[in-house]
Amino acid sequence: MTAIRTARERARDEVTRAIKDEARRQLAADGASRLSLRAVARELGMVSSALYRYFPSRDELLTALIVDAYNALGDAVDGALGAAPDAEPPDRWAAVCRAARAWALAHPHEYALIHGTPVPGYAAPDDTSGPGVRLPLALAAIATQARRAGQLAPPDGGPPPAPVLADAATHVPEHAPGLAPETLAAVLAAWAQLLGLLSTEIFGQFNGVIAAREQFFDHAAAQLGRSVGLRRAGEATG
Repeated sequence: MTAIRTARERARDEVTRAIKDEARRQLAADGASRLSLRAVARELGMVSSALYRYFPSRDELLTALIVDAYNALGDAVDGALGAAPDAEPPDRWAAVCRAARAWALAHPHEYALIHGTPVPGYAAPDDTSGPGVRLPLALAAIATQARRAGQLAPPDGGPPPAPVLADAATHVPEHAPGLAPETLAAVLAAWAQLLGLLSTEIFGQFNGVIAAREQFFDHAAAQLGRSVGLRRAGEATG
């Protein structure tokens, strides 16, 4: 029974993977708003009722694709973070930002699914929350490491308004232990600006404006790191 069950599970995994691959192809061709279970089934030579046993609705298939995309981005970022555990905080920050950009450029339609126009009628469930915060958590981890190493200055611009500090403080114990709320607020602002840089490039807004995009990105990402307070060994942090 164990061998039979394992074979069935393997077959189910293969069909699930084929469904997702075809759905991604349709995302690239037609956009998320036009994703159709019937169209996916038709392209795979399946009857719709068979596909519904894997994904009972379009929204469940979308959620699976969104979770996969967030995790793929998270894996890329975590890989960059783990590749240089002893590097200077600004260098680790740069590595994470570059990894996010490389993934987005290689997977523009998946990037658009998680950071582009919302899909009409779709509301993301809690399943997407954990995978969706892997990038900002990696950035917060760099700031936490910098604080421990004495290489974290106060964020640029002074403390944010009290309500923003209160919001950030609610996330410090779980997601950034030991980090000051004002620093976490700066990390979240830098994360939002990083996504802005990525979206501007992915969606073609740099066309005719910025030709040296890699150098522009590296410079802008480094500035974001400094705005958070990241410093190299020997730089003043006071």
